[in-house]
Amino acid sequence: MRLLVAALASELVAFPEPLPGFDRLVTGPGKLQATYALTRALDAASYDEIVVVGTAGAIDARLDASVYEISGALQHDVTDIDGIVGQHVSLPPLVELQSDGVVIATGDHFVDDAEAVAVIRPLGAGLVDMETYAYIWVAQQFGVPIRVLKAVSDRAQDGAITDWHAAVAACSHQLRDRVRADYGV
Repeated sequence: MRLLVAALASELVAFPEPLPGFDRLVTGPGKLQATYALTRALDAASYDEIVVVGTAGAIDARLDASVYEISGALQHDVTDIDGIVGQHVSLPPLVELQSDGVVIATGDHFVDDAEAVAVIRPLGAGLVDMETYAYIWVAQQFGVPIRVLKAVSDRAQDGAITDWHAAVAACSHQLRDRVRADYGV
């Protein structure tokens, strides 16, 4: 059995319930809610794989409105005791997956302005979201394989939240097509 995870129910509107071979988990937005909900789910049941689907803002201009496999995640909203952005005092700066793809920068706020993007882009990420670092870190603590698929909903610039609201349903359909193609359900 696999666990299909999304931060928001709106990211799953194109997915039938039930989806054969998958349990479903909606965690709520942000790192704390993601950590809490996924930890509870993994404490309650065993899964062969976690499949995360959701939306992300593109901060790399080369990334178009498509679905991307995530290869790793960093936190853009932390600093260590030396003030180094992206470095946490006790967590790894990058949690990596065994897949080729795009690095995503996770933080507890919706990125929707050019100044924030200018700070995040040098950290080495192509996308931004609010949960992926937490999902990967929790899955690794439990030793459960995890795969993250993100659909680009916006450019993380001024007005991005309006773009996200307009794009979330289309992104869900793109993600559903990818899960159908990759898992046959």
